[in-house]
Amino acid sequence: MTAHTIDYPGGTTAIDTELGRRRHTAAWLLEQAGRAALIETGVPLAAGRVLAVLEQRGIAREAVDWVFITHIHLDHGGGAGALLAALPNARLVVHPSGARHMVDPSRLMASATAVYGEAVMRSVYGEMVPVDPARLIEAHDGDRFELAGRVLQTLDTPGHARHHYCLWDVQARQLFTGDTFGLCYPELTTERGPFVLPTTTPTQFDPAALRASIERLLALEAEAVCFTHFGRYGGVAQLGADLLQRLDQLVALAEGVAAEATPSIDRTELLAGAIRGWLWPALDDHGCRLDDAERQHLLAMDIELNAQGLACWLERR
Repeated sequence: MTAHTIDYPGGTTAIDTELGRRRHTAAWLLEQAGRAALIETGVPLAAGRVLAVLEQRGIAREAVDWVFITHIHLDHGGGAGALLAALPNARLVVHPSGARHMVDPSRLMASATAVYGEAVMRSVYGEMVPVDPARLIEAHDGDRFELAGRVLQTLDTPGHARHHYCLWDVQARQLFTGDTFGLCYPELTTERGPFVLPTTTPTQFDPAALRASIERLLALEAEAVCFTHFGRYGGVAQLGADLLQRLDQLVALAEGVAAEATPSIDRTELLAGAIRGWLWPALDDHGCRLDDAERQHLLAMDIELNAQGLACWLERR
């Protein structure tokens, strides 16, 4: 199996897990003094791509010490069990609130199937493999892990989900942010720079917690952010300012829709239309030259999931 990769400074490589399309979801490979770590795994069906990269680079499976997943959503941690089965020395580092779902993924699979449907789960995502509890480490806020002397620190960052941490690569001064710092697709980069979009997906979106988590990450003054969706970018302060502004705009948009909704109108459908009506002009202002069909192809799933998450938040509130 051929896998596409992008190499960055500091022994950092993005592995394209090709979820639905190219440059949508990355698993990250860190190499340090003959040892390796993986950050994010992609969906279960992506495990083969990740293992192929190790083989292509001559990295022995026994040399992988850690598999970190920022949270347990399938595009980030679904392949953990399959990878651990192939990496004899690796241990899985997961948020305490998500650990039990990696040991017994039945509820996680049922929840994802309810969102995506059985056909998509079979053809795009695959079946999760349970993780041996003896190979699982629950990562608390501030825990430090070493990769051949390279320090990787977990930071509790709720808001997108309660079971979310980000990983601070201390020496390289880069952050692996999962979904806390939003989405940053390469196709939306223009002469004005990358375009970052908050992720407000179901079911645990909490705007106040997400804002606090983003501000905490910005306080580290990182040199780069490594996005699961997708790639590594500098200019972190500007990205963060844009992200916080758009988070506020999405929350205000949702509150406006809540005021207009009636029992006969589907709130999620209203929200999806409102997000699209807000996002297209924002992309225009950023200098994006993609036409409507290209934007829809790139962002339709994210718009739908963001709408569902905002609807869940409004219901809880």
